[in-house]
Amino acid sequence: MEATVMNFRRGRHTQNTKQMILQVAETPEEAQKAIGKTVVWASPAGKEIKGTISALHGRKGHVRAIFAEKGLPGQALGQKVNVE
Repeated sequence: MEATVMNFRRGRHTQNTKQMILQVAETPEEAQKAIGKTVVWASPAGKEIKGTISALHGRKGHVRAIFAEKGLPGQALGQKVNVE
C-alpha cells in the first residue's frame, strides 16, 4: 500500500518534524485499517526512515505517522511512502 506525505504536523508557532500527516485513503473507514502499520520512506541516497501510523487526522482519509529516531526532511513532502 502507498501513501502520500502531505505535511508536517504543526501548530500555530511550531512544526513537529517527527510527526507527519499522510493521505492513505479517500475515506476515514479505509484509513482506519492502516493504523498500527509501519511506514517506510526511502531517500534518493538509498537510506530508509521508518515510522508507525498512530491515529486518524480529520475526516478525509488522512492519518498521523510518528517517526521515532528522526523526522523526515522537507524534500519528502509530496512524495510516496510505503505502508507495510
